[in-house]
Amino acid sequence: MAAEAGNSMLYSLLLFVVTLSLQEMYRGKLASSELFTILGGFTSSLVFLFLLTFIGNYQETYGVKTGWGAVILAEVVALVAAGTVHRVCITTCFLFSAVMLYEVKKISEVMVSKSEAKGRRH
Repeated sequence: MAAEAGNSMLYSLLLFVVTLSLQEMYRGKLASSELFTILGGFTSSLVFLFLLTFIGNYQETYGVKTGWGAVILAEVVALVAAGTVHRVCITTCFLFSAVMLYEVKKISEVMVSKSEAKGRRH
């Protein structure tokens, strides 16, 4: 069962703040080796995902159609957060975010097609 937009918006904002805070607290450790630098890029891509979810649910709550503006805003925030850790984190964050965006789009298309099929049945 999917969460309502308000609950999902609250949870994604909370996860965004916690992930960003932990990333900034441990940025010295994340910049200490190659593997941790990649992990820093991944955590920044999670920041992207949580912020994109928050923005999408916020816009849905107020009846605004979500578009590429939300994606670009969330990506810029995530890349700036990645840049505070290490320069390589910017690249890995962008790559992980692109993969996550692709997967979110696939999931969204499946959910929309299910809801349309359900609407046609009734």
